[in-house]
Amino acid sequence: MRWLGDLNRLYRAEPALHATDFEPAGFSWVDVADADQSVASFLRSSGDRHVLAVFNFTPMPREGYRVGVPRGGFWRELVNGDATVYGGGGWGNQGGVGAADEPWHGRPHSLTVTLPHSRPCF
Repeated sequence: MRWLGDLNRLYRAEPALHATDFEPAGFSWVDVADADQSVASFLRSSGDRHVLAVFNFTPMPREGYRVGVPRGGFWRELVNGDATVYGGGGWGNQGGVGAADEPWHGRPHSLTVTLPHSRPCF
């Protein structure tokens, strides 16, 4: 119940998750073709605000996973389904990660993240 409540609060608080629901610019795939590692990622955007969602569909955590992002700076981990408060094992990114000036997935910057198993990360 806590997980669902936190997701609902995040959805209401973060305009990038809902303000552009009916506009093509509000959603873009980052990588939907990583079948080898069973990972999919997408961006929700509203103006200069972006939320990255990365999903690891395997039973093993993935450390050092690189994903492309549209801007540099620090990316805060908004919610992590493997956090101990949700009964998970605590795999994650210690609150967030800094973007590298290394292009990836056709975007000008990238993050190197730890993906918990079978749960969303950002």
